[in-house]
Amino acid sequence: MEAIIPLAVILFICAIVFICIGIYALKKKTPMHFWSGTIVKTEEISDIKAYNKANGIMWIIYGLIFIISAIISLIFDSNIGGIISAISATLGLFILVIVYRRIYNKYENKDY
Repeated sequence: MEAIIPLAVILFICAIVFICIGIYALKKKTPMHFWSGTIVKTEEISDIKAYNKANGIMWIIYGLIFIISAIISLIFDSNIGGIISAISATLGLFILVIVYRRIYNKYENKDY
């Protein structure tokens, strides 16, 4: 159990960061960006509130995966949570990119 606690703490910290990004996206008045160093202009998005809500939900779900991984590790006293988090941190990033592209395309202002 002692070896699992540091893993769980790290997973909870990661989860908090992702969930905070999601909450920030939900409350943001201007379009939330995904890529570092880029800005999504207001004119690019047809429904900013729905776009930000979709972005926020995406990040919150991603954070919840890390919480579930930590809880599974603690309950079963195994490294299975570490395996789940490793998969979600690698494969999950590709899924985030795909989901974000779908969100962007859905709310993209076609007239812009």
